[in-house]
Amino acid sequence: MSRTILVVEDETPIREMITFVLEQNGFKSIEACDTEQALASINEPYPDLILLDWMLPGGSGVSLAKKLKKNEYSRNIPIIMLTARGDEDDKVRGFEAGVDDYVTKPFSPKELIARIKAVIRRVSPTSLEEEVEFHGLKLDPVSHRVAINNNSLNLGPTEFRLLHFFMTHTERVFSREQLLDNVWGTNVYVEDRTVDVHIRRLRKAISGEGHDEFVQTVRGSGYRFSSKLKK
Repeated sequence: MSRTILVVEDETPIREMITFVLEQNGFKSIEACDTEQALASINEPYPDLILLDWMLPGGSGVSLAKKLKKNEYSRNIPIIMLTARGDEDDKVRGFEAGVDDYVTKPFSPKELIARIKAVIRRVSPTSLEEEVEFHGLKLDPVSHRVAINNNSLNLGPTEFRLLHFFMTHTERVFSREQLLDNVWGTNVYVEDRTVDVHIRRLRKAISGEGHDEFVQTVRGSGYRFSSKLKK
């Protein structure tokens, strides 16, 4: 599963080292060197995690973390603070600002990747075997059953995986490429437009009670699974 990580670090050598390590471990990266670039990078499709330096031009990482956690669209993005400030009081400030973990410089690439994976596991909305429900729509990944208000549905294997991914990642926009990576896998070659075909099939399959409206097209960005009305 390919995750996108925003690296907010003003020192170019450190930022490039981090992005190299991320890409070597199967992650995608977005780079920002200050708070302004960071804010401009946090839009649909949103990053899966933010690596945030404490000291930044234009404002501190702590201030940026507080701002992100107050915003309804970015507050659920996990943040790992990267800093040379290792005092307990500084760590407390970071956690009070809403960060999910704290990595003190200098750190090893192995430690960083381990922390990233641990945070992603911790904030994951559900396990891969847990039954999920969304406004009367139920999916059981173990028995491979889907129902709307206890009425069984027949879904193809790809539509089932697509629905499972959407239901465990609600209110977030995913590009076609991200859906391909997460649903089809990174080692499978499938054209981007194939996603659109399966989206149409999924919508048709869950349209009985109007649940097809949950699968929303976000023009220029991709798709989102949401019960909120599109703006």
